[in-house]
Amino acid sequence: MARWRGSTLSGTAVGGRLLDDADLPAAARLCARMPVESVLAANRIDAVARSGLKSSGGQLWGFDRAGELAAVCWSGANLVPVIPPDADGALDGFAALARAQGRRCSSIVGAADAALGLWERLAPSWSKPREIRANQPSLVIDHAPLVAPDPLVRVSRPDEYDAVLPACVLMFAEEVGYSPASGPNGPYETRVRSLIAEERSFIRMARGPRGPEVIFKAELGAVAGKVAQVQGVWVAPDYRGRGFSEAGMAAVVAMTRAHVAPTVSLYVNDYNTRALAAYYRVGFRQVGTFATILF
Repeated sequence: MARWRGSTLSGTAVGGRLLDDADLPAAARLCARMPVESVLAANRIDAVARSGLKSSGGQLWGFDRAGELAAVCWSGANLVPVIPPDADGALDGFAALARAQGRRCSSIVGAADAALGLWERLAPSWSKPREIRANQPSLVIDHAPLVAPDPLVRVSRPDEYDAVLPACVLMFAEEVGYSPASGPNGPYETRVRSLIAEERSFIRMARGPRGPEVIFKAELGAVAGKVAQVQGVWVAPDYRGRGFSEAGMAAVVAMTRAHVAPTVSLYVNDYNTRALAAYYRVGFRQVGTFATILF
């Protein structure tokens, strides 16, 4: 197994290693210790356990302590560290690996202490980020929603891709600041198709001036173990302020808990007070804080 050695930070030698398929069971067990914080990485680990790391398009990094895997970090389109509180030195190890590889990711995302700590170590050598979202409340719900689910919210069908994609692109552009569209078979378009095919895309349709249109949508962007993380929640501008987000999220929670996982999670920017209030009304509670560094 490959191993890199980095510089010395605070007098402590740093290092980490590139994991291989034999390490995946240990990585999955480590993520299971902190299921909400790790769901993004655990979702990728579950996927590569089926197909193998070589064909995944990413890497899985590990940091050992006393001969056992103590922390992991998924390195792909996003850099996602999973670092338990007792994994001293893991941030230094992953920073050494990231510096050796160079920046390939579009974001660093994860539990705030891990994501921000990793960025603090990389900032002197990596390019300046577009934005740092340092306070993103991590919310969960593990019981029935407190508001009535919208009965018209349902799982998307493959033949509705042409209606779902524009809503997804609009949501992404609002949230991140640029359009992710790159052509019929681009990575974002393929991702939307995959979520629909896997029945992880939820929509509410209405009749618009040009035909049926999506007025509410959400996806299960990551599922691992007993946790499903909701991403991409969006209400069409003309329908905002009318309760569609609360009732729509209640429907997503009810369907997800019935068919996918008993715990539903999400994270949201702290300045999005309207969304936070809606999620709290549905029954979500805060269990931690995420952070995202966008490049």
